[in-house]
Amino acid sequence: MKALCESYDEWKHCITIKCGIPLTAEYAEARLRALSDAKDAQTARFSVLYGAAYLGTVISWFKRALLELNTDRA
Repeated sequence: MKALCESYDEWKHCITIKCGIPLTAEYAEARLRALSDAKDAQTARFSVLYGAAYLGTVISWFKRALLELNTDRA
């Protein structure tokens, strides 16, 4: 199955604009916890649907977003 987003900017646009989800530090941290938990049912399904490599990419995008958010706070 094709990955949903092909770049960080596209991914961020999908979350914040298309889905209307505020990309806050709290949200990014919660998603990172879930996506890093191999026992999480949604994470396992995501990995099956899109592959482990894309899961790793999405995790890296959440880490990047968290870094940007924390830099903006400083």
